[in-house]
Amino acid sequence: MTPPVLAAAPESRTTVHRRPLSFGRFVAEAQDRGTLVVQPRMGFSDPALMRAGLLATKGAADAVVGTMTIDSYTRVSDEASAVRALNSGVPLNGFPITSYSPHTSRWVLDGVRDAGFPVQIRHGSARPQRIVTALARLGLDATEGGPVSYCLPYGRTPLLDSVRNWQESCEFLAGLRATGAEPHLETFGGCMLGQLCPPGLLVAISALEALFFHRAGLRSISLSYAQQTNAAQDRDAVHALRRLAGEFLPDTDWHIVLYTYMGLYPQTRRGSLDLLERSAELAVETGAARLIVKTAAEAHRIPTVPENVEALRVAARAASRHRAAAGPRPTSVPLAHTDPADNAVYAEARALVDAVLDLDDDLGQALLKAFARGYLDVPFCLHPDNAGRSRSLIDGSGRLAWSEIGAMPLGPVRDRGRRLTAAGLFDALSFVQRRHDRTLPPSVSRPPLPSAARRPAAHRQHTQEVAP
Repeated sequence: MTPPVLAAAPESRTTVHRRPLSFGRFVAEAQDRGTLVVQPRMGFSDPALMRAGLLATKGAADAVVGTMTIDSYTRVSDEASAVRALNSGVPLNGFPITSYSPHTSRWVLDGVRDAGFPVQIRHGSARPQRIVTALARLGLDATEGGPVSYCLPYGRTPLLDSVRNWQESCEFLAGLRATGAEPHLETFGGCMLGQLCPPGLLVAISALEALFFHRAGLRSISLSYAQQTNAAQDRDAVHALRRLAGEFLPDTDWHIVLYTYMGLYPQTRRGSLDLLERSAELAVETGAARLIVKTAAEAHRIPTVPENVEALRVAARAASRHRAAAGPRPTSVPLAHTDPADNAVYAEARALVDAVLDLDDDLGQALLKAFARGYLDVPFCLHPDNAGRSRSLIDGSGRLAWSEIGAMPLGPVRDRGRRLTAAGLFDALSFVQRRHDRTLPPSVSRPPLPSAARRPAAHRQHTQEVAP
């Protein structure tokens, strides 16, 4: 089959097409039967390759969500550059959904997306209106991001603009419910900067963005959390996030989506696959319903389709083994049972959430005030609207901890005043990479990875790639 001729997409809206089983219900049904949903981070500008990638991942495991990641030009609303690249035959680092005609994009999805294989659009944009309009035109209704998480780490778009843009986008998505759809929106708040952000802040931002979506009218939401440096702390964080979701989203179909570690990835094949398996086990242990995977090629280059398929299979098998080893869940709770969400991460996250909600009845305004006053302050984030007074470190147990909290309402800090040197920051950034690469015996050399093209020139033109 040959893809249609490429063309810039028209501005006018077309009829929204019929939609199969909703994204949220697909995940819920998999969770009910004890299956972890696995999902790649994958996007190609060639329609034929995008279609082939979706088809290949569709059958990789029992429950898979397809991904179309959007390119960097589209993320910043620079469709003119995307079209020039396409016309010149220059590959982009994602699918330019607003620059192809709807006919081309429908060809990519035709016979691929169905009730057993939902597709999510991932993008990284602080200006997502055109992207959500384009996905709705295709009959899609699942995407992700957030007013904070797709603003602060990705450029210099003012937070005020991002909040307004995301309010419009959420209201547009919520309006799709009138067509019989149940649009799904995933927070990216639990993945701020990918690493070195203590879990209390990640959980708080994820919960606040989910509540932002809810207040805009959405009723199918997932809350994200990215695997960090310490498994016990990560378990506490996911339990805390589940508790906050239960408290603030009582009339919502919600689930937790876990991301395999997003920082410097192990360079060895064994180390990278071991880290992936640990994330799948974490998802099973904490009741997360969906896992965004990473591949064995992650530290070296953009993964190929076969490498994405391998990662999905490795994660699904690890989750199945771990669930089987754990045995059936108890039908009754012992009297001495302690709520796993009654932990330090929950206490910290709840303090931050409450402080933000007390600032203004309008959550968008509350978020703006929270960052202006430093009540929310992301460490190592250089965005102009971030106070930049907080600092974090990895303590002796491998947990992420605060060394400076600025104006955040978190009480005393144990390691206050401990500043990372340049060497200390590098050690912290490579902590997970080094730990998992050390699992290799000294006599075992790194096995070669399959050959693949290096990043094309289009990738090097951007200082920030699409991270989702």
